[in-house]
Amino acid sequence: MAQGVSVRRRDQIFAVFTRHVAARGYDHANLADIAHELGTSKGTIVHHFGAKAQLMRELEETYMRRQIATLQALWVHLTTPPERVASVIYASTLLHVVDRDATVATQREVLQLAQDPQMQEIRHLRRQSQSMVTAELERGVADSAFRPVDVELATLQIFGSLQWMWTWFDPDGPRTWDQIGAAFVDVQLGGLLADRSSLPQLADPKGRVATAVREAFSAT
Repeated sequence: MAQGVSVRRRDQIFAVFTRHVAARGYDHANLADIAHELGTSKGTIVHHFGAKAQLMRELEETYMRRQIATLQALWVHLTTPPERVASVIYASTLLHVVDRDATVATQREVLQLAQDPQMQEIRHLRRQSQSMVTAELERGVADSAFRPVDVELATLQIFGSLQWMWTWFDPDGPRTWDQIGAAFVDVQLGGLLADRSSLPQLADPKGRVATAVREAFSAT
């Protein structure tokens, strides 16, 4: 029973910290404020997590591992480079709805603790997710699905646009996540595809790719 209470308290601390980072940024996420909101003490937070930096490391790692696991699950059902790249765009957009606080927190603090040696694993995970996209771009160029582009630069363009979305996308706003995802797919895949005839299907918010993304998140 005591262990269950401890786990719940840890989860509560983690959720409130994540929300505070999303709303205020890491530097202004104060452990005293988090403790006050939860009716506990800073000592309790330190007991569970140690320093505030450890909370940020755990937030980043948990988020990145979920993102990579989701893409790996999508790769099982979506086999072509255009479908897989489109799924990354849709998945990144849907994360703003199903895991909003963690998405905003990690994207607004993408450079936080970048020089911290203990953030090495998180940097590795970020490179891994980007490498999955780069590999699909390379494969698409090789089989002429994509135009012969600089795949490293194209990867940075895709992730750069997606990681800025937190500044303007409102899940309760007039555009739904799949409408936004479809618009991004239309522009980004439209610039990559050698033959654009498949673009309407890739950019269909009710189509195969967007549906696979919905199902992947509903299974987690």
